[in-house]
Amino acid sequence: MKHGLSRPPLEYGSGFPTLLRKEILRFYKVGFQTVAAPVLTAVLYLMIFGQVLEGREVYGRLSYTAFLIPGLVMMSVLQNAFANTSSSLIQSKVTGNLVFVLLAPLSHFEFYAAYILAAVFRGVVVGFGVFLITAWYGLPAIEYPLWILTFAFLGAAILGSLGLIAGIWADKYDQLAAFQNFVIMPATMLSGVFYSIHSLPPAWQVVSHFNPFFYMIDGFRYGFFGVSDFSPWNSLAIITCFFIAVSIIALRLLQKGYKLRH
Repeated sequence: MKHGLSRPPLEYGSGFPTLLRKEILRFYKVGFQTVAAPVLTAVLYLMIFGQVLEGREVYGRLSYTAFLIPGLVMMSVLQNAFANTSSSLIQSKVTGNLVFVLLAPLSHFEFYAAYILAAVFRGVVVGFGVFLITAWYGLPAIEYPLWILTFAFLGAAILGSLGLIAGIWADKYDQLAAFQNFVIMPATMLSGVFYSIHSLPPAWQVVSHFNPFFYMIDGFRYGFFGVSDFSPWNSLAIITCFFIAVSIIALRLLQKGYKLRH
């Protein structure tokens, strides 16, 4: 085994279940920080923006609060999925205990799958918590539950993959913070969480269509109301391609052992 992690994927008796369990327990044991804090942040967003902009209608029939809730839920899913993989990997690199994971009987695919599944789990748990709390302000309609689940799981997997890439690339915490502050945060906040892109000037509407996060938020919101700024089928196709692309990059980096074994 010269480079990376090169065992066959998901082989019987592998370390995959152990790594998955370890990644889930890692955030579960500090649930007040990893789950409760993001839920509180989303509630504060809802209280402030919902209070200030209540009375406005979106799509001609939705109250602003109802429109905002799915966006906050999905934003929480995405941000926490990214945080789970990126923080776990950078902590392991900085503290030096990553070597014990690399020495385990794991292929690069198993390594990737364990981290991504744990990220999806955390993202969905936080998103569900945000949904339950914000539902007190008015439970939004749920037109198409399957669309909601599809975009939630796929979006969390994409951000988990991006978090893995960022964690592999970063050598220290401030590099990871830069990636989050200058890439993930702007893309999330400018994705239509707080507004419909049809309220933007035409030039900014065009710019929004180059942001893959927009399609995740818009498709997720479609599952609640049956209306969206963009075709949900096209959104699904775009983010599926994006997921495949980031997954290939992450798997390739793991296979080569980039900044992990060298």
